[in-house]
Amino acid sequence: MDEAARVFVDPMSYTDEPALHAALTHLRAHAPVSWVDVDGYRPFWAITKHADIMAIERANNLFTNSPRPVLMTAESDALQEGSGISTLIHLDDPRHRVVRAIGADWFRPKAMRAMKIRIDELARRYVDHMIAIGPECDFVQEVAVNFPLYVIMSLLGVPESDFPRMLRYTQELFGNDDVEFSQGATKEEQLGVLLEMFGYFNELTASRRAHPTEDLASAIANATIDGEPLSDIDTVSYYVIVATAGHDTTSATISGGLHALIEHPGQLQRLRDDPALMPLAAEEMIRWVTPVKEFMRTAQADTEIRGVPVKAGESVLLSYPSANRDEEVFDAPFTFDVGRDPNRHIAFGYGVHFCLGAALARMEVNSFFNELVPRLRSVELAGRPEHVATTFVGGLKHLPIRYTVA
Repeated sequence: MDEAARVFVDPMSYTDEPALHAALTHLRAHAPVSWVDVDGYRPFWAITKHADIMAIERANNLFTNSPRPVLMTAESDALQEGSGISTLIHLDDPRHRVVRAIGADWFRPKAMRAMKIRIDELARRYVDHMIAIGPECDFVQEVAVNFPLYVIMSLLGVPESDFPRMLRYTQELFGNDDVEFSQGATKEEQLGVLLEMFGYFNELTASRRAHPTEDLASAIANATIDGEPLSDIDTVSYYVIVATAGHDTTSATISGGLHALIEHPGQLQRLRDDPALMPLAAEEMIRWVTPVKEFMRTAQADTEIRGVPVKAGESVLLSYPSANRDEEVFDAPFTFDVGRDPNRHIAFGYGVHFCLGAALARMEVNSFFNELVPRLRSVELAGRPEHVATTFVGGLKHLPIRYTVA
């Protein structure tokens, strides 16, 4: 085992991006398919090259999401299997295709165009809020975590009074490796937040079945497959993946995007001078941050990756941050370039499991920075940025900034 591969099982690795990317660069060059076998985890192969990850994602019958869709400790793997959770990231075709279709219409271009007015309104609200609380703030906690949460909760139809509770759920669920957000000292205690979410969404399901409304929550609650309603666990699982994946990933991108503009003032000036670059800038922010750090796949037959034999039943970890800095795909991959084109990042995954909410996330990033950049006269760090300790989804948890506005 290459010692650099330990970064994948150490949540603290993702809090030190220079060290992380040094390790990933080493692995791409010297051990692109790297065996990882450390205490506390079931062993797996770490895949670090863009082309290999795309090939695995295309071969979704050979490499399945089940039974190990996300890297967890062996203890957490067992707890998850016992919980019965079955979200889109746990499913494979043909079941995945049918379940995904339940929410797909809500994320198509037509639906996104209808949402744009609400998203632009919320972007304006949070830029106004940022200006009102200035000239300093913790951009992550006071702005970035709230804007996408309000967007996704508006889509679901959750009442605004419940938004703080949903913020706590998502931070604890994805931040359970971080001492600031973790609930409880044991995995059993940390599972409590998931069970609490289940209780909340079970009540939401009952309400929407009794009194359907025109929102995504009603579409999920009243969905049928082969004439039968979704089970309670499947319904709640759908809510959980929409609420969590639709929030933390986008807030991480917005926070990391602003941090990148602060660190690269020339790129911020390019956006001021040429607002038409914003769609390309949004894609570069998504590549730069890559909020989803990994997904896992399990081989269903003996195969090989880059000449390395992988046996049936063995798992592979797809390292998206590594793929999105692959020197064979990106010119100057460690340069933040708001005009990067083409930008073949795979931060949203690839193939049949391509992120259902990708269009929504892109629209949110575009709307927020289209509102912020023209009003931002100056911005600088007012303290040390801090990242979430995680091995799955994350980014900045604190970004102290000082700013003036026009």
